[in-house]
Amino acid sequence: MRTNCALNIILIGMPGAGKSTVGVLLAKRLGYHFVDTDLLLQAKEQRRLQQIIQQVGLEAFKQLEEEVLCSLDTTHSVIATGGSAVYSKRAMAHLKGLGRLVFLDVPLAELSARVRDMDSRGLVIGPDKTYAQLYTERQPLYEAYAEVTISGGGQVIDTIAAAIEKAVCSA
Repeated sequence: MRTNCALNIILIGMPGAGKSTVGVLLAKRLGYHFVDTDLLLQAKEQRRLQQIIQQVGLEAFKQLEEEVLCSLDTTHSVIATGGSAVYSKRAMAHLKGLGRLVFLDVPLAELSARVRDMDSRGLVIGPDKTYAQLYTERQPLYEAYAEVTISGGGQVIDTIAAAIEKAVCSA
């Protein structure tokens, strides 16, 4: 386990940015635990994200997500958050207290090519919004909360994980 790394590394970014995929690899590289907050929310609610959104609505979903994020208490973990985590100032403050916030920044065109399952993915998006509009809305939030920004566009996951490790862990 790397002892010269942040206590926790929290990945933020758009759905499709690779937070979970990169997070698993990064956790293995560092000997850290891996935590996916979307999976924690699904386990707590005992239903898939899309089902939660359909049954309780977007605002109630965001509240449930905030509760899960604010209840996190872990060390030596890579945490992949849901893309909508940045809507909660309270949750983001809690996460910042747990470790370093790393924004996986991927260009819209690449994200759009990756995210093909919008109707089943569990996206926190209004019925009249496009993915591009969601990107435009969230990008400033990710940038504001990020302590480290890593370009994830056009790169393989090993390269992205190595870049995060280099940026967050001292030699």
